[in-house]
Amino acid sequence: MPRIIFKCPYIKPGTEKAAAHLNNYVRYVATRDGTDLLKPDKAGQPATKKQRAMVERLLRDFPVCRGMFEYEDYQSSPTRAAASEFITRAIEDNYDQIAKRENYVSYIAQRPRAERLGAHGLFNGTGDALELSRIAEEVANHPGNVWLPIISLRREDAARLGYDNARQWQSLLSTYAPQIADTMNIPWEQFRWYASYHDEGTHPHVHMVCYSADGRSGFLDQEGIARIKSGLAKNIFRQELTEIYRQQTQRRDELVQQSGEVMKELIRQMLSGTLENPRIAQLMGELAQRLKSTSGKKQYGYLKAPLKAVVDEIVDELAKDARVSSAYDLWYQLREEVLRTYRDDLPDRLPLSRQTEFKRIKNVVVEEAARLGEHTEVFTPADIQEPPQAGEDAGPEPEAESESSDVPEEASEAPPAVVWSDRYKRARSFLFGDDDTPQDHEQACRLFMEEALGGNALAMHDLGRLLAVGTGVEADAEQSHAWYAKALSAFQTVERQRPNRYVEYRIGKMYAGGIGTEQDDAAAAKWFSQAAAHGYQYAQYSLAGLYSRGKGVPQDDGKALELYTLAAAQEFPYAAWELGKRYRDGIGCAADGRQAARYFSAAYDGFRTLADQRPDDRLQYRIGWMLLRGVGTERDERAALEWLEKSAELKNTYAEYQMAKHILADPSAKPEQTRQAVDWLTHAAESGLDCAQYALGKLYRDGGPVAQDMTQAVMWFSQAAERGNQYAMYALGKLRLEADDPAAARRWFRQSADLGNQFAQYRLGKLLLSGDGVAKDTAGAVRWLTESAEQGNQYAQYALGKLYLLGKDISQDRESAVRWFTLAAEQGNEYARYFLDHMDDSPSLFASATRLLHHMGRIFQERAPPPSGGISFVDSKLRRKIREKKIAMGHKPDDHEEQGIELK
Repeated sequence: MPRIIFKCPYIKPGTEKAAAHLNNYVRYVATRDGTDLLKPDKAGQPATKKQRAMVERLLRDFPVCRGMFEYEDYQSSPTRAAASEFITRAIEDNYDQIAKRENYVSYIAQRPRAERLGAHGLFNGTGDALELSRIAEEVANHPGNVWLPIISLRREDAARLGYDNARQWQSLLSTYAPQIADTMNIPWEQFRWYASYHDEGTHPHVHMVCYSADGRSGFLDQEGIARIKSGLAKNIFRQELTEIYRQQTQRRDELVQQSGEVMKELIRQMLSGTLENPRIAQLMGELAQRLKSTSGKKQYGYLKAPLKAVVDEIVDELAKDARVSSAYDLWYQLREEVLRTYRDDLPDRLPLSRQTEFKRIKNVVVEEAARLGEHTEVFTPADIQEPPQAGEDAGPEPEAESESSDVPEEASEAPPAVVWSDRYKRARSFLFGDDDTPQDHEQACRLFMEEALGGNALAMHDLGRLLAVGTGVEADAEQSHAWYAKALSAFQTVERQRPNRYVEYRIGKMYAGGIGTEQDDAAAAKWFSQAAAHGYQYAQYSLAGLYSRGKGVPQDDGKALELYTLAAAQEFPYAAWELGKRYRDGIGCAADGRQAARYFSAAYDGFRTLADQRPDDRLQYRIGWMLLRGVGTERDERAALEWLEKSAELKNTYAEYQMAKHILADPSAKPEQTRQAVDWLTHAAESGLDCAQYALGKLYRDGGPVAQDMTQAVMWFSQAAERGNQYAMYALGKLRLEADDPAAARRWFRQSADLGNQFAQYRLGKLLLSGDGVAKDTAGAVRWLTESAEQGNQYAQYALGKLYLLGKDISQDRESAVRWFTLAAEQGNEYARYFLDHMDDSPSLFASATRLLHHMGRIFQERAPPPSGGISFVDSKLRRKIREKKIAMGHKPDDHEEQGIELK
């Protein structure tokens, strides 16, 4: 990045004692090695001993020299030439402190390499010839402060931008002088300035002399110096700074983003980790004892100095933890990155105990020490908050559905009044599209209407479906039901005239799905049984589904397996799919992975054959689902998404859900894709798909793709819960708990727990054990914690271990405690591991140290910089409360928080 060095020392009027002392210093320097020009063969040799000593003395006497370009060059290559350049510039830049003022004016005007504009190199904004002796005398006798700004550039920057001659500098300073005067608080009519350009070898620079003619005006502080420097940089590097600021902003954004990810991980480690530090334990015990005999408020700001020292030592001991020290270092890096944009020097880093922005941890230390000994409960008000568990928020993952309504119809068995006519086939071609026919939903709808009006029951049924989902026509539930009812009536008429297994199957499907009639599983079972008795594989498959679920017939997995096997023997892929699941899970048979794989493969091949013959959105969804998960075929995500997208475009709710889920999980998704995903998810939810309702509830709860809206979140969670979605019930329980309604939370947790949700079982057990807002029920808590623990929930396992170890409210059982701690520790639970290693130790000191670590993590979360700054205003009452709180935290009464720095 291009840089400008700007310094602005000044000479006070009177007192020549210091100048006389430093004048001897100049005489000494005048005799040093390197005063004469170095010979080329000597320039690259290492700096002499006298040169090195001189450099050290200059740095000691004038620390500001460390920021000079010449010193940077000397540091990178300590040669005789570099040392000579630095010594010369260091003396020159501090000549104001070494020589008398009249000498300074003469020096900058007449020194070697000062570019002359006439007899000397002095200039101002008038363009007139200047009388050096008069100006030198005027400055020497000036009764007020005289400022001596120095502006330095690198040679390459000066040459590239044209600032390698006096004329360019005269033009710049003439234009910028009013801003300098304003910043120095000198009225323009009283402002006087002179300058000289020195064409130094590697770092050309300008010396100025500035003062007020009346000797009374003028004031310049560090903020003013920074503003002058900023203005000069903007003028000199005007063209380059625009690009530099853009790059700098981009780099800082990248740094913040990268650092944010690292910080998140460090905070996660602090929030979920443990801390075993004997020194902290010892100091916490000591502090707890001394606090018992301390009167007054138990807050850091009100403690006496010896107790504060103990607290500070605890905080600094906490800072030695690798997680805390890494986070603190990263926090400082981000802070210093901002400071570097307007400061050349950075303040020294402070230990954690002296860092104002982290003072709150001191009160936490005091609180923990005062409460030491309370942590014999399994769950205390400030107990360890377990992080979200894997799978806790995942929601249900529907498999390719096996409802009878998902099975497409077979054409070959249709009787004359249920006709797969040419027009009906063309309509289906337009609906699904194929190699010869582009997809055209409106044309499909028109052909279905013509065929339905002609009495074709199949077309009536399909027309009802299109009207239900709004494909090719505006959705109309009333018209949809009417056409479904006509289709059912037509099917029944045909069946009465001439019994047909295909028609019996279609009638059974409509009763099973409640399509065109009231839903009636018993009637569906009757019609499916008639068709199945004639060996119709579609009916065998659908009847097996009723036996599997116990709908309309007694639940019987063995009977279901028998029917699925009969249908699969006729190369019916849907039955093969169900057999694959049953052999995989051991339902109605012994689990057999090889048999499961064989049936899944047969199902996939059969689905592909059916899809080639008669495209159908349900087939497309099944094929996409299997490709996505590698079930029955090799996993192929790209092909899977193509199949799923085709199905979603036909309003298949399961495909819409899968596509939405994939897009919303993709960080590279484009805005239009995200909008489409939300539309798909909303349609699937509105169509009654519980997993989509739950997913949409999460979107509204968390925000992001949609605006956060808790009312919408609760509505969708509630609709999913009404359909038996255990994850939605659990989510509602958590929301009620956050809203301080434990009774309602308990009801939702109980419903979810009854369905086997391990997370709800854990939360319910925790709530019942604490008795916070609900009746305490230790026996019930142990039962639910045990059910959760037996499903592998490490937090429930840890809670049971601690419960049995402490023997509070239940009989102490160290053997059970060891068992549960071991299971939790095997899953990486550090608390459980600690108790296994310290079964005979008091848990209080360990708990307090670990709790300090967690508090530290939360403080780091709060210390993240806000997206925007600003000044807030508070009334007097609130200001008093804030002041009291600051005193309690250790701030001085008049201690103000650091304000934002405005860069102009």
